[in-house]
Amino acid sequence: MQPAFQHLAETTQSNRHSSNTVTSQAITRDSRPRASGAALLAALSVALAGMPPSAQAERYLTAREALQLCFPAADRFVERTVRFTAEQKHAIEKKSGVRVLNRGQRYWIAWQDTNTLGLLVADHVLGKHEIIDYAVALAPSGEIRQLEVLEFRESHGYEIRGAKWREQFQGKTAAAKLRLNDDIYNLSGATISCRQVTEGVRRVLATFELVLRADLAPGRVPGPSAAAGD
Repeated sequence: MQPAFQHLAETTQSNRHSSNTVTSQAITRDSRPRASGAALLAALSVALAGMPPSAQAERYLTAREALQLCFPAADRFVERTVRFTAEQKHAIEKKSGVRVLNRGQRYWIAWQDTNTLGLLVADHVLGKHEIIDYAVALAPSGEIRQLEVLEFRESHGYEIRGAKWREQFQGKTAAAKLRLNDDIYNLSGATISCRQVTEGVRRVLATFELVLRADLAPGRVPGPSAAAGD
């Protein structure tokens, strides 16, 4: 056999031998699934142990449920969506000290016969990583009746849903400081959630005073009933 062909034959035989070795190893591993599975689970457990817990969305209330909870005497709700002008956005930011990231605001007016009971503002803020959905129920005077957390997606900070912490906001108006560690106390382990929701409520109150209050003016005829979306 000539050298070139001899080398090719040796290479081919070597490759076949290598291929057979890999296949043999694969078959050997497949023939011991318990040992392989146990090793895989052990490695996975070690890897997951060093990872932070993943966020799991927890939906507590829909907008419809929040309306019924905050205004149980209402016989109808009228949904509104206002789109901010540049001047309104600037005024809200100036009054609240919080940036306005949304183009407008969604809210519902609660009615009983021809009497206005108040309105519910659906809003959201960014927590440490995820969005926090909440709703603020306001009396016609602008005082907070109730604060409800609608959906929480963070892995930490869910303590803000506790009734004691949320009750701090009742009776607050746009004239209140609404500052964390001042007139709103903090929750250990939930500082970012506490701060973001507090600032969000301060912005909502400024929005009510500057934009939404006019929709509750005496003598306004209620529009057709509109059910809240989920």
